[in-house]
Amino acid sequence: MHRHFEDELQQLKDRLVHMGALAEQMIDLAIRSLVERRGDRHPRVFEIEHEVNDLHIEMDERVISLIALRQPVAADLRFLIMSSKLAGELERIADQAVNICQNTAELLKQPLLKPLIDIPLMADAARRMLREGLDAFVRRDPALAQRILDEDDVVDSFKDQIFRELLTYMMSDPGTIARALSLILISRNLERVADHATNIAEEVIYLAQGRDVRHHHEEARLREPRTPP
Repeated sequence: MHRHFEDELQQLKDRLVHMGALAEQMIDLAIRSLVERRGDRHPRVFEIEHEVNDLHIEMDERVISLIALRQPVAADLRFLIMSSKLAGELERIADQAVNICQNTAELLKQPLLKPLIDIPLMADAARRMLREGLDAFVRRDPALAQRILDEDDVVDSFKDQIFRELLTYMMSDPGTIARALSLILISRNLERVADHATNIAEEVIYLAQGRDVRHHHEEARLREPRTPP
């Protein structure tokens, strides 16, 4: 009976990893669509979203069933609850990929505003955080999870840089406002991807160490002395 339960937990883990790979693929396709100006990639993103949504429902049903039938305690119970939370984070990452496609569709109606440099770099950083979050989950590696929390600052810096640059375009030429706003929204979509990856990392730390670090790294960042402009 115990061996069967372990197999069920492993199946749950495998489904989460698969779900994460799909979410990462969606982000990759969405950004490539933006950079290459190819709206024909969007249907594939929407198709994968349906699979991610189905997996989200499946994961919740599996978790509820296992809790009801196996009545797990301690680490196993934490793992099951975390699995449900992670599935929710991955589903929201998939939603951000869809949002990027929708904003890209608006951009493709008009000429390119500027060469895209920071957004692809920001996307790489966000995808790396997601991938590392899943690796930390599989390995139950709190050190890697902590590194992801630190990497969130990199994505935030990209978002601020993109906003400042696009603001100058909008101020100098009102005709650029619609395109600039779409790019700003895409940068915010990527920021949200990084935020969800951070949430995954926080759950991994809790799973591995029983330590709740939610909000604490943000509090520490707010306490850091700021260099005056």
